[in-house]
Amino acid sequence: MEREKVLIVDDSPVQAAQLKSILDEEYDVTAVHTAEDGLSAASSGDYSLILLDVIMPGMDGFMLLKKLQDEVITRHLPVILITGLSAIEHEQRGLMLGAVDYIVKPFHPLIVQARVNTHIKLYQYRKQVEYQSMTDQLTGVANRRRHDRHSLTKWQEAVRLQVPFSICMFDIDKFKVYNDTFGHPAGDKVIAAVASTAASHLRRSTDFFARYGGEEFVAFFMGGSSAEAFEHLKTIRQAVEDLHIPHSAAVAPWVTVSIGGVTVVPKPEDAYDTYLKVADTMLYDAKRFGRNQVVWADESMKQRREK
Repeated sequence: MEREKVLIVDDSPVQAAQLKSILDEEYDVTAVHTAEDGLSAASSGDYSLILLDVIMPGMDGFMLLKKLQDEVITRHLPVILITGLSAIEHEQRGLMLGAVDYIVKPFHPLIVQARVNTHIKLYQYRKQVEYQSMTDQLTGVANRRRHDRHSLTKWQEAVRLQVPFSICMFDIDKFKVYNDTFGHPAGDKVIAAVASTAASHLRRSTDFFARYGGEEFVAFFMGGSSAEAFEHLKTIRQAVEDLHIPHSAAVAPWVTVSIGGVTVVPKPEDAYDTYLKVADTMLYDAKRFGRNQVVWADESMKQRREK
């Protein structure tokens, strides 16, 4: 089982080594000796807790703590301050800045272990609750709430890096007819099967897939041209058809999906929601043109049609 990671930020190699020896048996511990290195390490998102010395040259612990609170990826990371300053105003300042606890030097190993254990357990519990609140219970993929949060972060990243960003929307064809014919439990199984199939084709770290509501899904990914995105989504559409889930005989032999999408290199003045609406318009066209197909808007807003 992978151990939780703890980051020690302390300009004293002796004190950092002492803390590391206290925690090494239970945790995967990394020690750095400047606030700048601490900020860089914490920004990786790999750690479950930071032990931070207050008194350091240059950027002190309080300044680093404020920077951690300002960054989205480190904002909720628990920080325990370690210091020889016992004055109440220093403790109050640290807690006001967002530290979860305070350990005054000289510290006792058992106290350090107990406090670290407590705050890592609280962090794990909070992450689990947040994960559940961001996950669609039927399919196990991300839900709309997680999409709404994550899309803005990744869109800003694409703006900063100036890389292509593709957004697409999926809709299960004639799903109401399927539900009316086979019942809602069967309909739920179809939704889950489509989600699983689509998600299995979107595996890169920059790929994101979510249930948007009902029988509708949304996905986005960074990098690659509109032509590549179009071909990739055609593969996903075909994979759903190849599940050979029987549909109502009056509609189609198998359950299928229609997909609409758009690829853009976003500019700072562009909004994610604008292009989500473009993807939705392409989805509408895919259904209007006969369903079970992909319709895509390329970087010049020229439309590509599968059929």
